[in-house]
Amino acid sequence: MSAATPPTQRAANRSLTLQLVGFAACAFGFGFALVPLYDVLCSVTGIGDQKLLLKANAAPLNPSGQSTTPKDGVAERWVTVEFIGQLPSVGNWQFKPVMSELRVHPGQLYEAFFIARNLTGHDTTAQAIPDISPGLASAFFHKTECFCFSPQSFRKDEERSLPVRFFVDKALPESVDRLTLSYTFYDDSTRAAASQARS
Repeated sequence: MSAATPPTQRAANRSLTLQLVGFAACAFGFGFALVPLYDVLCSVTGIGDQKLLLKANAAPLNPSGQSTTPKDGVAERWVTVEFIGQLPSVGNWQFKPVMSELRVHPGQLYEAFFIARNLTGHDTTAQAIPDISPGLASAFFHKTECFCFSPQSFRKDEERSLPVRFFVDKALPESVDRLTLSYTFYDDSTRAAASQARS
């Protein structure tokens, strides 16, 4: 016959069981919380928001890059979007916008292009990091398609046109009539060196 389980062991077992049940309940609750958290993230960044994508994709582009959606009677408003391309180091890449700025109507879909050329002397991958200024405007600038969403692989000396489709939300404050979309184009080797310097 085995000896009876000591009281301290039974208490420890009960404590562990309660902790495991609590952990499982928290994990279950967190799974439900992910959906609203994802919706909040999408609404703030404009990335992956299905409502915005459907709204934007319903407005086809004409060759000039402007949506063909008819005006809805709202007073005509123009916002100037400036484009800037930056590199963390000189000599390994060429990276610049095709046009320096574009006047847009809030609520309509537009397309702009950046040109990138790999001068590293070897095949490589790069990632563009976007920034919107003024910061107030970032919540009202929505990209429906962008080369910044994923890393871009380039062959040695390859030059490529990189598109970004976007629209400015009609709710953009009236005080903002100009905003800047800038990208910093990082080569993988540059990012690796920066990570090592931080560690």
